[in-house]
Amino acid sequence: MSRDVDGGPHVVGVPATGSVPQPAGPATTYRPRTRPGLRVRLRRKVLSLAGRWRSSLSVRVVTFTIVGGLVALALLGGVISTQIRDGLYDERVGQMLEDAALRTQDAQQNFDNAVATTSQQVQQTANDWVRTLERAGSGLVGAILMRSPQATSSVTIAEPTTNTPIPLRELVRDELRDAVGAEGGQHWQPVSLPVAGDDEPGIVVGSTVTLPAAGPYELYLVYTLEPEEQTISLVLRVLAVGAVSLVLLLGAMTWLITRWVLHPVRQAAFTAERLADGLLDERMEVRGRDELALLGESFNEMATSLQDQIERMEELSRLQQRFVSDVSHELRTPLTTIRMAGELIHDAKDSFDPAVRRSAELLHTQLDRFESMLADLLEISRFDAGAAVLDVEERDMRELVARVVDLTAILADRKGSVVRVHAPERPCSADVDPRRVERILRNLVSNAIEHGEGRPIDITIALNATTVAVRVRDHGVGMSPDAAAHVFDRFWRGDPARARTTGGTGLGLSISVEDARLHGGSLQAWGRPGVGAAFLLTLPRRAGARHGTSPLPLSPEEDPPTTVRELVGPGDPTAWSGLTEEGR
Repeated sequence: MSRDVDGGPHVVGVPATGSVPQPAGPATTYRPRTRPGLRVRLRRKVLSLAGRWRSSLSVRVVTFTIVGGLVALALLGGVISTQIRDGLYDERVGQMLEDAALRTQDAQQNFDNAVATTSQQVQQTANDWVRTLERAGSGLVGAILMRSPQATSSVTIAEPTTNTPIPLRELVRDELRDAVGAEGGQHWQPVSLPVAGDDEPGIVVGSTVTLPAAGPYELYLVYTLEPEEQTISLVLRVLAVGAVSLVLLLGAMTWLITRWVLHPVRQAAFTAERLADGLLDERMEVRGRDELALLGESFNEMATSLQDQIERMEELSRLQQRFVSDVSHELRTPLTTIRMAGELIHDAKDSFDPAVRRSAELLHTQLDRFESMLADLLEISRFDAGAAVLDVEERDMRELVARVVDLTAILADRKGSVVRVHAPERPCSADVDPRRVERILRNLVSNAIEHGEGRPIDITIALNATTVAVRVRDHGVGMSPDAAAHVFDRFWRGDPARARTTGGTGLGLSISVEDARLHGGSLQAWGRPGVGAAFLLTLPRRAGARHGTSPLPLSPEEDPPTTVRELVGPGDPTAWSGLTEEGR
């Protein structure tokens, strides 16, 4: 008898799958009925979890930590379990092969020492030796003797087996028999042992022996690996429980550390919100002397600095507002006196020589401009003091636009600009203060004429269920996006060096935007250099409400095509151009 030592044990055949096919029963399809609203509740739950994920840094950190820990432990556990399984399997198979070699050698010695010449004697000898294996242990569950195909003796015996419920004969495959019969020596292959309806891992070790008078026979020893499989299962369960416990502990520690670290951040966010609400005395609570305490101290120092600067700016603003208000009121008395004297001089200008007469006209013009500037300053001071109020009445925006066009007709004629109005045929009524809305429109139209370079001026009116809008657009020099962002700032001019024929203080658009806000509306600016500029006034149709979506776009380039008609005057029956139904 020989054993493959140089190359290790020789494996023949394919390992058993270890699965027992189940009988196919009748197919039954069960479809659970979805309760009404279940999909909606599930969607809300998913959205709630998604919102929690986006809004909580702690949840994301703990989730990433747990997922990362699970992945790392799964990889580590897989490597460890594979090493343990392979090592234990190889070691146990080696022990079983050594045990099988010793038992085969012992069997051959027993057969060589036996005195048997007849079939009955040889059968008895084989049965006695096989039954001794029932008490062998070492994982051996049975043995079987099978006549070798090369045997030529006329003496034959039945195949003796141990008293095991396992069908040993079925475990010996043809591939293993061919290897044992052709090559001799020791060969083995893994098998699946059917025990009590379950499958247990095992191996079958085959070799050749010579029976007295019967010639060569094949001896197959069957070993079980069930104890090793239970050991591996126990190890895997311990590893799984340890991994889950470790991940839960890691998640809990991460959660606590994250909450501890993020507490100053949340407190800083809460304090910042309180500061944004105007509570400038709000401060963070500082504990300890670590980096988090340093964060709190730095935040409190920043808040103190901001509070000081804001208070100084508020004080300067109050002083400025008071100065403007006081100066404006104080100037009214001397202005009235100068106005009276100027009127007397202007009335008598025809009796003066030409140089004095020109001076009288300039004095009258500049007094008008100065009085207008003073009125703007007084209006700004009323807005700053919160004393501005509305005198609301229901008016048709088309009538207000027509009145403004009529008032600016002389300026338009002098500049060579044609004013075109685009309005729906039905009334565009809204609850407004006519004086303030006319002032807004007069400022917008006057600016458009002044900077329109003699090109047409387009005024578009539109309304919807809640909002009315008026857009004034010129085709002149235009303005850049940066200028459009600052055009409503007080005392701001896009080009301070530009000659002005209707010059003022630079407060007209500032007053206009305050008038729009007082109505609950808005005033926006758009421009493009060399193309023109547009101003969009949007007002709610009912007093006390906020305006909704504007029926007009701010950019004139987004307008649908319309029919344009020139506005000759407020009483002209052809003054109003038609709009499409979408524009109405």
